[in-house]
Amino acid sequence: MLGESRIQAAQRSAPYPLVARNGRAGTTRVRVGPVTIGGEEFVVAAGPCAVETEEQVRAAAQAVAQAGARILRGGAFKPRTSPYSFQGLGLEGLHLLSAAGRENGLPVVTEVLSAEDVALVARHADMLQVGARNMQNFPLLKALGTAGRPVLIKRGLCATLEELLLAAEYVVHYGNPDVVLCERGIRTFEGATRNTLDLNAVAWLKAATHLPVIVDPSHGTGLRHLIRPLSKASVAAGADGLIVEVHPCPALALSDGEQSLTPGDFGALMRDLGSSVPFEGRTLACPRPEAAGPRTKLCLQRLRERIDGLDEALVRLLVERARLAAAIGRTKRVSGLPIHAPDREDAVLGHVTSLAAGPFGPEEIARVFRTVMAETRRAEERE
Repeated sequence: MLGESRIQAAQRSAPYPLVARNGRAGTTRVRVGPVTIGGEEFVVAAGPCAVETEEQVRAAAQAVAQAGARILRGGAFKPRTSPYSFQGLGLEGLHLLSAAGRENGLPVVTEVLSAEDVALVARHADMLQVGARNMQNFPLLKALGTAGRPVLIKRGLCATLEELLLAAEYVVHYGNPDVVLCERGIRTFEGATRNTLDLNAVAWLKAATHLPVIVDPSHGTGLRHLIRPLSKASVAAGADGLIVEVHPCPALALSDGEQSLTPGDFGALMRDLGSSVPFEGRTLACPRPEAAGPRTKLCLQRLRERIDGLDEALVRLLVERARLAAAIGRTKRVSGLPIHAPDREDAVLGHVTSLAAGPFGPEEIARVFRTVMAETRRAEERE
């Protein structure tokens, strides 16, 4: 309670009054085309770091749509540290990215580099991204306030969380309330990874601001084998979604191939998330048969694999529930209490049926839990 009061006191005096949580219970919901970030759904944006060719971006878009991504990411204008690195295709890349998104039913997010480019990029993209190197480009932030498109702001390489929120405050102050924050890793003394993914930031931001917060584990680590574990950690930290780099052939990528997932790797990531996201009270989009076309069998396989993961998780939870029930049974015996507690079972049923949603209504949930409780009671009696 003391920690909460300190946070609330800090928010009341914060220099970013428009984006501070200030007692608001929920998260602002930001619409990106038909997709909502900040609601019940855990939203995954995926695609190549840079748009390279029509074939590359179309293949990436189809793969991520089939696996359940909800937004297509891709860079048309690329700010690079070296002037000799690939800088993107510019306007041609915008056209290719937009076309690939439409073809697969995905809204598009891409980076805009300058205030002068905002109107151009907004004509082709559903969401405008402020890159880490541009987080304090104040003319750009002001222009995004009147862009008429939602904005994704990535945390700067060495930026504090207050500086990130002040960047968001610029956009909201100049008229655009639809802002999403992105933790993408910061520079530290550690050299084992490209950046240090600051999951502290996710939990802190969720308490300090009402804006949605997503995580970029690709830039956050720079290593593809770390993306899956840190994506799952992001779910547990309270993130509203992910933005992940996916390339049809990372070994041939012109930009950031070492941190890009293959389509197969991305499918495996989505299966992992499908097993973990529900336990944080969120939903995850299913692979879409309409996006699969002739590859419907692959879509069905991915759906079944996600169900397999949930079944495994359910079994582990049922086993743990039975163990706890056995411990309760032993405690009751020692205390001379009856094993069966009808009032407690009624309370459990009342609680779980209140959570019913989708295809499972209260009656269906009640039937499942009556069976679970009956089997648990037998386990208690056997103990």
